[in-house]
Amino acid sequence: MRKPLIAANWKMNKTVGEAEAFLHDFIPLVKEVRDTDIVIAPPFTALSAVASRIKETPVQLAAQNMFYEEKGAYTGEIAPGMLTDLCCTYAILGHSERRQYFGETDEILNRKVKVARSYGLTVIFCIGESLEEREAGQTFSVLQREVQEGLKGVGPEGIVIAYEPIWAIGTGKTATTGQAQEAHRFIREKLSALYGDAASSIRILYGGSVTPENIDALMKCADIDGALVGGASLKPDSFARLVNFTR
Repeated sequence: MRKPLIAANWKMNKTVGEAEAFLHDFIPLVKEVRDTDIVIAPPFTALSAVASRIKETPVQLAAQNMFYEEKGAYTGEIAPGMLTDLCCTYAILGHSERRQYFGETDEILNRKVKVARSYGLTVIFCIGESLEEREAGQTFSVLQREVQEGLKGVGPEGIVIAYEPIWAIGTGKTATTGQAQEAHRFIREKLSALYGDAASSIRILYGGSVTPENIDALMKCADIDGALVGGASLKPDSFARLVNFTR
């Protein structure tokens, strides 16, 4: 049985003070949760403050990105050791915004995944097709390529997949439960081809305009093990509702 995981990706939102105010209201709403993993990925500037605030709570800390070198002349980048030093246990890699706006390729992401795992970070590895690719019937070929190339030479341990149809991110559009389950089932088949029986324990999250209104239906799908949440994770009551989805 795969334990559900609900992860908040705050993206470029929240100052330190705003992050602390969020946690002040949010933690009491989830402090008794034990049957779902809760992960929050604040911006880098708030990682230390959030790490201090979530001690002895069920909330775990993630970074939104990470560089593939351990140190050096890479102005503006963050090394994996810097993240573990701040008590991060997760790293989100391959988000469509990183691929789209910052030119991150499958090769670059494969390097990032490998070094993140070498530091013991659990990787939330994002994959997904654009609207143009879906309309051209390329959804499965895109997902297959991103799984195979991104996870090349990587074992199944410490890997979480996040399926995020790019056309549904921040648009208010959500894949139907049928579309989401179909994609998740295909991803699990590709993971099985890579890892055999171990693929059955890898969690696959859905990301793409997840809201309190659609979380229950999504979580009833056989191959959806949680959610990677953007906008709906920015308010304490909204994100707590997602964590406390109806089983």
